[in-house]
Amino acid sequence: MSAVPPVSIPTVAPLFGRRKFWAHRFGMAPFLPMSRAEMEVLGWDSCDVILVTGDAYVDHPSFGMALIGRLLEAQGFRVGLIAQPNWRDAEAFRALGAPNLYFGITAGNMDSMVNRYTSDRKIRSDDAYTPDGAGGQRPDRSVIVYTQRCREAYPDVPVVIGGIEASLRRVAHYDYWSEKVRRSVLLDAQAELLVFGNAERAIVEITHRLGAGEDIRDLHDIRGTAFVRRALPAGWIEIDSTEVDAPGRIDPPKDPYQMEPTAPAAAPSENGETVISVVRLRRQVKTVDRDRSVIRLPAFDVVREDPVLYAHASRIVHAEANPHNARALVQRHGDVDVWLNPPPIPLDTKDMDAVYELPYQRVPHPSYGEAKIPAYKMIRFSVTIQRGCFGGCTFCSITEHEGRIIQSRSEDSIIREVEKVRDTVPGFTGVISDLGGPTANMYRLACKSREIESACRRPSCVFPGVCPNLDTNHTPLIKLYRRARALPGIKKVLIASGVRYDLAVESPEYVKELVTHHVGGYLKIAPEAIAEGPLSKMMKPGIGTYHRFKELFDRYSAEAGKEQYLIPYFIAAHPGTTDQDMLDLAIWLKTNGYRADQVQAFLPGPMATATAMWHTGLNPLKKISRDGEQMLVPKSPVQRRLHKALLRYHDANNWPAIREALKRMGRADLIGNGKAHLVPAWQPAGTAGLSAKGESVTVRSPRRPRPGLLLTQHTGLPSPPRASKPKARGPR
Repeated sequence: MSAVPPVSIPTVAPLFGRRKFWAHRFGMAPFLPMSRAEMEVLGWDSCDVILVTGDAYVDHPSFGMALIGRLLEAQGFRVGLIAQPNWRDAEAFRALGAPNLYFGITAGNMDSMVNRYTSDRKIRSDDAYTPDGAGGQRPDRSVIVYTQRCREAYPDVPVVIGGIEASLRRVAHYDYWSEKVRRSVLLDAQAELLVFGNAERAIVEITHRLGAGEDIRDLHDIRGTAFVRRALPAGWIEIDSTEVDAPGRIDPPKDPYQMEPTAPAAAPSENGETVISVVRLRRQVKTVDRDRSVIRLPAFDVVREDPVLYAHASRIVHAEANPHNARALVQRHGDVDVWLNPPPIPLDTKDMDAVYELPYQRVPHPSYGEAKIPAYKMIRFSVTIQRGCFGGCTFCSITEHEGRIIQSRSEDSIIREVEKVRDTVPGFTGVISDLGGPTANMYRLACKSREIESACRRPSCVFPGVCPNLDTNHTPLIKLYRRARALPGIKKVLIASGVRYDLAVESPEYVKELVTHHVGGYLKIAPEAIAEGPLSKMMKPGIGTYHRFKELFDRYSAEAGKEQYLIPYFIAAHPGTTDQDMLDLAIWLKTNGYRADQVQAFLPGPMATATAMWHTGLNPLKKISRDGEQMLVPKSPVQRRLHKALLRYHDANNWPAIREALKRMGRADLIGNGKAHLVPAWQPAGTAGLSAKGESVTVRSPRRPRPGLLLTQHTGLPSPPRASKPKARGPR
């Protein structure tokens, strides 16, 4: 990327600094109302905002709509909620009447396609965010469908879309389920505004300004929002993205010193003035007015057909992700532009505390009765201590959605929430199930210099190594752990969020504290791969770092007199992974005594860098070129099935496929009944073995091994722990 000049750090008003809307006189609702009867009890004749969500309503800050609803309520607005409505009938969207200001729509805590389909595009039988885990309670592409039903119910009411589904589909994106590049969800949903990233600042400003009488079509200056416009506003400077990061030859080479219009020489702006839009010279890009410049991405029609420009656009979107230096982006879709303002400014500690200490009931809405909501069961005794992640893993959606600047709560606020869980949550037995967030051990970690942070464009603070400007001091987290577990009535505090072990090894004291007091026998971590090829495409540390962490883990477990295990989990068929890489991983798993109960093949979630790799065969982590090296992408069902089979080398159903692959790879020496073999030469009766092509293998007369040669008896290893891979909760 081109170098950029130093930038000033934007300042923002406190989240709770505005005068409350007049409806605050009604007070706080015990639960956000889901029916007219509940509204009448509260004395409401209407709602100011109605939130529509694909999740069941649990009044807990881990559920996005509860957090946004309580935040707007604290601003003085009357907020109603429609959870998992019947999307086939607009009548369900009239349950609370028409909102005075707008409908706010989200698919829920997960992208609806990820929620419903596996990485093999098979329909899931359950849904953790639905009462009793029932599947099929939300439509595919929920944001689009819900918006259509709201339009049918009340055509004149504005619609604002948000949540992870809208956030990750805000520009033209590759869609794994339809196997094509789709346009921005803003256009498919036909909403007035799209809110991306952490939405608190944007949604508060939108709601107050609409409440003050502004037209939603005029709200084009709010960070973290996307909208449609037809022309460049007057006074703005347009920069072609290929001038920022040239992806190689696009058209016949141009004179590098010639200035050319990117559109007709004269075009009307939104306010009727005439404005000339020009490509800035590469030597001028460094000095333009950043606050009045916008980068034009290749148009939807172009990235749909050209993989090189798709990878280039992905690279630009991720480069313009730091809220302290990001510029606005614009992408043509047909005859209109989708305009993305810079990302939202992260919340400071005071605002984070205030958001998480709103009056949540921390239980599901009473209308669900005795029904169990699996996702709630997982988090009801947990406490969020921070958000965001600077790991930058290419397959993960956290950085794209929450940003890489860590937003941490104060220690006092966290302790107050632990006490609230202890004192008010039904069924609490004294065990806090998690103090964490997207990552367990990034609490209060940040760049040592705000000036460096404001200018930084690195996609990760820990790859290819830990940045020397990153403060890796775990002392505040250690202090928090000690204070939490010392509270009266707290028997144990577990850490269930994933530990970033390349950070943990920077603080052996943290590892000792974690292992001695906060591991319930098993600790999950995510090497994801062991070979350099896939690791470099994932932006994950080398396996040597895992071994250093394991050494500390084992040492401190022994010192504490505890028998504890690490549970590593891995991704199959990630871009950049070869069959040999997966075979080496299978051998590593067997040598180390791990047996994966569940494995996950790579799922190309929208907007992720690894998805751009999957779709284009190019690596956006490096400069894109038409003559650049093509990546190996294991796309075929046969190869994906083999990679998953190798992760479950111990499953007899996978042995036929593995044996075929070993023979093809010239590694038949790994077939046999000895400790040095990966799979046996025999096939047990009653197993539904599959070949590499997915064809059933009929076992007629199994050849049984001599006594003592069963694979699990002949490894020379103690009874191994089982490495459980949690079910996918969205692209990580």
